[in-house]
Amino acid sequence: MNITRENIDELNAIVTVSIEKNDYEATVNDVLKNYRKKANMPGFRPGMVPAGLIKKMYGKAALAEEVNKLLSNSLNDYIHAENLNVLGEPLPNNEKQLPVNWETDTDFNFVFDMGLAPEIAVNLDKQTTITYYNILAGEEIVTKQLDAYAARLGENKVVDVAEEKDTIRGNFVQLTEDGSELEGGIKAEQVIIAIDMMKDEEVKASFLGVKAGDVIVFDPVKAYDNKHEVGHMLNISHEEAEKLSGNFSFTVVEVLHFEKAEVNQDLFTKIYGEESGITTEEEFKARIKAEIEENFVQSSDYKFAIDSRDALLKEIQFELPEAFLKRWIKTTNQKMTDEQIESDFDNFMIDLKWQLIKERIVKDNDLKINEEDVRSLAKEMAAAQFRQYGLNNVSEEHLENYAEHMLKNEEERRKLVSRKQEDVIVAAIKDKVTLDNQEISYEAFNKMLEN
Repeated sequence: MNITRENIDELNAIVTVSIEKNDYEATVNDVLKNYRKKANMPGFRPGMVPAGLIKKMYGKAALAEEVNKLLSNSLNDYIHAENLNVLGEPLPNNEKQLPVNWETDTDFNFVFDMGLAPEIAVNLDKQTTITYYNILAGEEIVTKQLDAYAARLGENKVVDVAEEKDTIRGNFVQLTEDGSELEGGIKAEQVIIAIDMMKDEEVKASFLGVKAGDVIVFDPVKAYDNKHEVGHMLNISHEEAEKLSGNFSFTVVEVLHFEKAEVNQDLFTKIYGEESGITTEEEFKARIKAEIEENFVQSSDYKFAIDSRDALLKEIQFELPEAFLKRWIKTTNQKMTDEQIESDFDNFMIDLKWQLIKERIVKDNDLKINEEDVRSLAKEMAAAQFRQYGLNNVSEEHLENYAEHMLKNEEERRKLVSRKQEDVIVAAIKDKVTLDNQEISYEAFNKMLEN
């Protein structure tokens, strides 16, 4: 077997793989012998089918399979040995590749076109300046989060008279058209209803000022304009809810007014734990602000990654084998039309160039990630998810279990590995270049992203 390469230019090459009979003959014969051992044909004892008949039946398929296997392995070994940075995959040369006759040919020549990536230099140094946005949490955001914590730990308290934001616990009884209790009708006890969720203003007004013991007669379907919601409220089936109409009596058991937790030491401790050392509202707000801004770092890094990509793509100019790449895209995505390829090609080229730049950064800086890096990221993401629900003191054991669950999912693992690789590259760029640190409000940052 012989492999030769003809460099057309720096970005294109033609590789010819020559396979002779002695390269594959022994392997093909072994395959046919195994076929013969396993063959079970009428008129012949098992394993005694004539070798000639086996060759006639399976010889061409065995030859094609083994030659193609040899071709694939040899080509991959050659690319690795020659340290070729191949773009896409080698494609058969349309002009020099002769048809293969598996019936008569004994020696084979396979001719491939290759697209090659150029050698590029990525100079990450302090001469390159890239803006890094430090997103600030304003007073409004901090107050909103403080209120969310207070609401999460708040409670309903029984009051005398109902107001619009209150909820009411009571008992439903279905009525006849003349207002008496419907025999065998629907009853539901200890149901909690929200006044401000009512759609009908007249019904809503009838509940304002009610107190324990009062009886309100109303049509719940009219009040809420949602049969599914009413069915859930009355604990009846979807089918029953669809047919529901008419009035119910609702006897008020108690009026409940929700009160947020007081902003005091008890709240500080419940949210951040006794070890936090927080003793004042100012310290509590400062901790909330720091926590929010820490969560904003991911958005800052995302913007920095985009700006880094744009800056390096502008600074590092290089060509790629466009004709080959268009042909490769067409070959591997046969449903794509030429018009679609042309329409998407510029974005494809940007992504490919950025990928090559990132590969250079990884190689130049010997960037690597290991299993512990990926696991650590999984725990960070788990902790961030818990914080969204106000859970700031999740145990290490619980985070470990949650991370383990994520890592067992292959799709989740793949995303985590990809995310960690991106994080490592962004960190390397951030460390090498000069950062133009700029403070920006959360609102201004979002508007900037929209433009």
